[in-house]
Amino acid sequence: MIKALLLLSLLLAANVSFAKPTSQVAWTPELLAKLKHANADKGKTLAANCTSCHGDKGQGSPEENRDGDVIPAIPALAGQLATYTFKQLRDYANDDKDNATMTGIAKNLTEQDAADLALWFSTLPAPSPSGQGSDKAYNLVTEGDGKRIIPPCSVCHGSDGQGEKIDIPALKGQQAGYLVDALTAYKTGARHNDIYARMRLIAEQLTDEEIKALAQYYQALR
Repeated sequence: MIKALLLLSLLLAANVSFAKPTSQVAWTPELLAKLKHANADKGKTLAANCTSCHGDKGQGSPEENRDGDVIPAIPALAGQLATYTFKQLRDYANDDKDNATMTGIAKNLTEQDAADLALWFSTLPAPSPSGQGSDKAYNLVTEGDGKRIIPPCSVCHGSDGQGEKIDIPALKGQQAGYLVDALTAYKTGARHNDIYARMRLIAEQLTDEEIKALAQYYQALR
């Protein structure tokens, strides 16, 4: 564990000279209290508008091919940390993260709406695992790769993919297609709302094959 934390420190230190926060969400005691005391019942009402994409149970949907067009995977929100979902909604609203659909939706939500929605989704059971993981992904999750200064995924996302408080998401049961898209966006820099470029630095070191293996691993994690 100490070695893993040192790897993570080295990775972040290598970029600290030019990295800067890329989100306007500041985790003040007041904001954390707002999330803790948000109204899940109101969030449930608001979430009725999310079901057509994210599913009636917040389970998301896999990538689809429809009429010759690829429909991107939509993330599961059920069981996700409220702090993480809240941050993503506010990042969309503040133009720190971009999506043709979600940006417009988030801009029409107040900060309180985002808190209520985030809390509601966090109360739902996480999606059931599906598929099968790989040994290559397991090694990256548990050991990382010191030669490439890649820390184990478990250092931040937890040994069971449960995520960590504040802004590190739960990955267990997440749609594999969405995780591929997210990691690829970090790798190319298309997504840049990770504080101090943490995920961009890691994703840049991953091959496309490793990204796919990690996505399948977390979708299948039990």
